[in-house]
Amino acid sequence: MKKLAILALALITFQANAQDKKEVRKERKEKMMQLEPQEMAELQTKKMTLHLDLTEAQQKRVMELNLEQAKQRKAAMQKRMEAKEKGEKPTKEQRLAFENKKLDAQIENKKKMKNILNDEQYKKWETMLEKRTYKRAEMKGKMRRGKRMEEKKMQKELSND
Repeated sequence: MKKLAILALALITFQANAQDKKEVRKERKEKMMQLEPQEMAELQTKKMTLHLDLTEAQQKRVMELNLEQAKQRKAAMQKRMEAKEKGEKPTKEQRLAFENKKLDAQIENKKKMKNILNDEQYKKWETMLEKRTYKRAEMKGKMRRGKRMEEKKMQKELSND
């Protein structure tokens, strides 16, 4: 009986934490959707200026690039949100096309940044991208591992009863 009560408490706690994380993600998405592409580009450019010590000329070129990307991201976000509201899920081919398009855009962005930044700044920028990519992958892994560990614990507790 005790184990059953502990299991129920663990399930309730796990569910509450999962809901909180979903709400935080939803709020973050809503905040990003409220920003205009111009505002997103300005914020990104300022962050890069602080981190990479950009000159005025570099700031202008980076701002143009960031604005172009922000407009594309905003349009893509709106398209995904509309599809999600309709209950549509992308097919395997659509996901593949999206990933290919995204990677092509990243390659093009890298080329443009290499032309704008000097060697030292470019190395810093690449390191910054790598850290961000690593952190995202790490968080996804933690989320997946956390779910698996919770499931294993529950199965183990149920099998012990």
